[in-house]
Amino acid sequence: MNAQVDIGAIATQDDASGEDKDFLAKGEQYLTFILGNESYALNILAVKEISGWESATLIPNSPDYVKGVINLRGAIVPIIDLRIRFQVGESKYLPTTVAIIISGNTGNSERTVGFIVDAVSDVLDVLDTDMQTAPESSGTVAEHYISGLVNTEHHVVTVLDIEHLLLMENH
Repeated sequence: MNAQVDIGAIATQDDASGEDKDFLAKGEQYLTFILGNESYALNILAVKEISGWESATLIPNSPDYVKGVINLRGAIVPIIDLRIRFQVGESKYLPTTVAIIISGNTGNSERTVGFIVDAVSDVLDVLDTDMQTAPESSGTVAEHYISGLVNTEHHVVTVLDIEHLLLMENH
């Protein structure tokens, strides 16, 4: 299975009433995904692609959470299993397992990295006032990977910091 989603089409669709433009001035959109029983989110502007999980080319002597690299239209992209990296239980590659490809600046260069997650959930609209600081804790995700928390109707979503995720293999 190699289903791909053009994330740009999701992020730029306008509501006929113009409400989306007003929202975008006051908040941001996040792609939410599942790891185990927890919900996480990434700023949708950093998400380049979502594709079905297919195995990667292994890299000798890499950490267990680095599953290898893939060739993405001529670019070599490292693939990291977030379930293993965040110690959220054993990895299970099911039909809902996908790779989320993100891209962004890390200092002086642009990086692209893929993250294996259990499933993509939806797009979450978050006003700046809805984002809360994560409490200091000894949770499974290191604090520098967390931008904040958002309380939704059903659960709390952990918003991840794109810049630190892009440098994940170095931490």
